[in-house]
Amino acid sequence: MPQTSRRIFVTDCEGPVTKNDNAAELAEAFMPQGSAFFRKISLYDDYLAEISHKQGYKAGDTLKLILPFLKAFGVDDRTIQKFSRRSIEMIPFADTVLRQIQDIAPAYIVSTSYSPYIEAVCDVIGFPFHFTFSTQMNLDNFILSESEKKFLKTAHSRIIDLPDVTIDECVNSVSDMSASDMEVIGKLDALFWDQLPQLDIYALLESVNPIGGREKAEAIWEIVRKEGADLENVLYIGDSITDVEAFRLVRTGGGLAVSFNGNHWAVREASIALTARNANPIGWIAHAFIAHGMESLEDLMIQKVTPENESFLSEHSSQIRRTVRTEKIGALG
Repeated sequence: MPQTSRRIFVTDCEGPVTKNDNAAELAEAFMPQGSAFFRKISLYDDYLAEISHKQGYKAGDTLKLILPFLKAFGVDDRTIQKFSRRSIEMIPFADTVLRQIQDIAPAYIVSTSYSPYIEAVCDVIGFPFHFTFSTQMNLDNFILSESEKKFLKTAHSRIIDLPDVTIDECVNSVSDMSASDMEVIGKLDALFWDQLPQLDIYALLESVNPIGGREKAEAIWEIVRKEGADLENVLYIGDSITDVEAFRLVRTGGGLAVSFNGNHWAVREASIALTARNANPIGWIAHAFIAHGMESLEDLMIQKVTPENESFLSEHSSQIRRTVRTEKIGALG
């Protein structure tokens, strides 16, 4: 296939390329009950970004909310670097797929993940780090006093004791939240926006701007300008709430937004939803898009036939059959 720079491939990292959630794994490894702590903050992040639409807040800002707590439990920059390098788990064939795509089109990684993790992934798969966007942070630049460390550890325990809030596809606005969930949200609001700003270590939180939400969309604009392309020639792969703004941008611009094993936030904003246990289908779609654009994927649907969906698939397939082969031929048995 001849090389082309007209179309551009952009992917998230965690999900389409690796199995990790680096920030969640850091919390689990270095905080007591870190998995539960991260889950509660992540649900709070979902609420702030997509339910209450807090001004100045975006999906993925979880990564700055947890940093003072990581520091309180002894995590420093070297710890993050070492942990990230030894914990990488690749989606099968993702490295091969990325190398093949790089041979035929510009390829970029746009990730909310901390930069030390993305740099480690790039080293493992041989991807150029200067073709990535990720969250810059530096814990060592900030001093945490003993009194503030004590406060953060106490706050950590209080968060662990809070019940999880319920945010699913049925929740679209604050009015959909239960009274008990809003009580939890109120306690987290008080902690993060009233109490923490009184601490010196809050400067650490303010110094970090995670590449999520609108920052991912802005990264795509930067890539498009750099490559002299336009949005209709962008293929973007993502899987979570941090990809919603990127999906909306690419989809409304005429490009292809692909949810890869995505959650409900990703699926409902994507052009197409792809599920697979390895990265090979990403390569198939990328090669088709890069060679022939959106036309090559128009009406594409691959789905296992079951008694429950047979009628829907038959109707859809017959409709496309008549479009492709004309009404006269398509109506034949």
